[in-house]
Amino acid sequence: MKQRSGKGRGISKGAPSGLVISLAFHGAVFFIAGLFVVFTVVNKSEPEFEAPPTMERPKMALKKPKVKVNKSSKPKPSSRIVAKVQTKNMPEIQLPDMDGFGDGLMGGVGIGGDFMEVPDFTRTSLFGREDSVGTDFEGHLYQLTHNRNGGAASNDENSFRAVVRDYVLSGWDDTMLSRYYCFPKKLYTSHFVVPPIPSPMAPYSFGARDMECYYMFAVYKGKLVFHEDIKFRFWGMGDAFLFVNVDGKEVLVNGWDNHCEEYFNWWKSHAPDDYRYMWCNLLMSVGDWIELKAGEPVDMKVLYGEWKGGSMGAGLLVEVEGVDYPSSHWNGPLLPVFKTEGLSWDDMTEICKHLPIEECSLTNGPVFNDFGGATAGFLNDAYTRKRAEQAAKPEEAVESAVREWTLANGKVVEAEFKGMIFDEVVLKTAAKEIRIAPDQLSDADRRYIRLCNPPDLKIEFSRKTSQINFPPELFADNLPPEGVTYQFTTKIKQISSTSVSYGFPLTAEIYAIGEQIMSDKHVLLDHQVKSFILSNQNAFSFECVGKKVDLFDYELNRVRRGTRYGGYLVVIRDEQGNVVAHKESSKHFYENLNNIALLQEGWYFDDKCRRCLPDQPPPWDRREKNDS
Repeated sequence: MKQRSGKGRGISKGAPSGLVISLAFHGAVFFIAGLFVVFTVVNKSEPEFEAPPTMERPKMALKKPKVKVNKSSKPKPSSRIVAKVQTKNMPEIQLPDMDGFGDGLMGGVGIGGDFMEVPDFTRTSLFGREDSVGTDFEGHLYQLTHNRNGGAASNDENSFRAVVRDYVLSGWDDTMLSRYYCFPKKLYTSHFVVPPIPSPMAPYSFGARDMECYYMFAVYKGKLVFHEDIKFRFWGMGDAFLFVNVDGKEVLVNGWDNHCEEYFNWWKSHAPDDYRYMWCNLLMSVGDWIELKAGEPVDMKVLYGEWKGGSMGAGLLVEVEGVDYPSSHWNGPLLPVFKTEGLSWDDMTEICKHLPIEECSLTNGPVFNDFGGATAGFLNDAYTRKRAEQAAKPEEAVESAVREWTLANGKVVEAEFKGMIFDEVVLKTAAKEIRIAPDQLSDADRRYIRLCNPPDLKIEFSRKTSQINFPPELFADNLPPEGVTYQFTTKIKQISSTSVSYGFPLTAEIYAIGEQIMSDKHVLLDHQVKSFILSNQNAFSFECVGKKVDLFDYELNRVRRGTRYGGYLVVIRDEQGNVVAHKESSKHFYENLNNIALLQEGWYFDDKCRRCLPDQPPPWDRREKNDS
């Protein structure tokens, strides 16, 4: 048989040539078909959509929004201090780096318009507080020398009185005042006891620091209710005027030196004691009798203000039918103040700074709410609770200086740390004294040694002052109160060797202290608590700048009043709470540290640093007798 040639084998590796040709042909057919399918799918046309017809809409003119932005309210982030530090008189002991500690948010509350930024209220003022407790009256301050946008508005004494008269006669319709400037901050009060103060201090206390002190008034609105049936009447004084409206009608009108006769003569008192007895050296009006049913509230509104300057004040007292009251130093009834909650420590503090003694009762009398109790009484107070907790707290046992020390060989020794001598740790056991190199102790022991060796510190306390300028009064001869803004700065610097760093956080407790001008009482002006770490990065120093504090010095009825700077206390503690350094302007501040630590800003305290009320000014008639 004839052999096939080797050329016929090819890629089929022995397969017949016809089969190879058939496979090639069918493969080509499938390839072309695949291209066709892919091509047609890829190039498939997308559906077309038609947009709906355009609708004609009315065009509105856009107005640029006017937004008052409070730039000062943005909190500043707390700083973080990273330090790698060493301790004096010791060999280097390696500890992990520790971050510094900052305090909380810092910032303020501001308003737009032509007036200055509103101070940060941390406590109540004579005109109220920023937060409501539900039983109080909401107050707004109006200034009629400015329009609603803060611009100037023409006014004089007669037109101002006419506006007040028309507003009250309109049923206290606030739209009557819409053209005038209304200070944006609202205050809430549970009483109307504003002893006479220099009129420039009135808008300042409300928060309107640059507002003129004339042609202004405050309007408060709330609910009058009592938990049981009651019949009573108001006694009141307003310098320059006071209006009280209950259930839609005036029940009391009073004006300085009886100036209500011409403009506010639609209301007359029927009481024989009307304009007979004084409150804070001005005659009081006696109001109409009011009857309340148990738990049934009625609307109540109060307006008081000033038209020419000088001094400003208002007082609203209560006489309950059938109650006998002791006599005041004016020989009239010593009446309780009107209140919707028991007066708190803060209320009493603000009032007593300005209210002469024996004018009225701050703690007795009815509390006008529907549950028959005081929501924030003088004895139900944060300070009272703190004192009670402190008295009930058991005395802490003094920790023994003896502790367990773990040596490198695993042996445990009970001993007291006595210090460092050169490069050795000195421990004292019950039997003997041991000297050992730091590297022969555990990490926890070496850390304890570092903590027991705080650096020597230098503490500097300074103050910066600036004058407060009040807007001018209508009475050019009146001397405005002296106002000074204080800001306190504390600098702490390590003065011992920095070749070996301490490495642990320290805490500075800083107390700036004032004193009442007419007494020996003190007041906490500013309290700062700052944590920090001394390191190379901050040149082993730390600085704390406190908040701004306003102090006033003024004379009213020949009695000098107000507050002045009185000293400081700075205490430095380690992370275990131990005092490692302190500096004070008077030793008794540090000696009574446990008491002063309970105080808050604005609280007055005695020589033992226990909270107390400020001394009240003497009565006018007693002062005049003493002067004669």
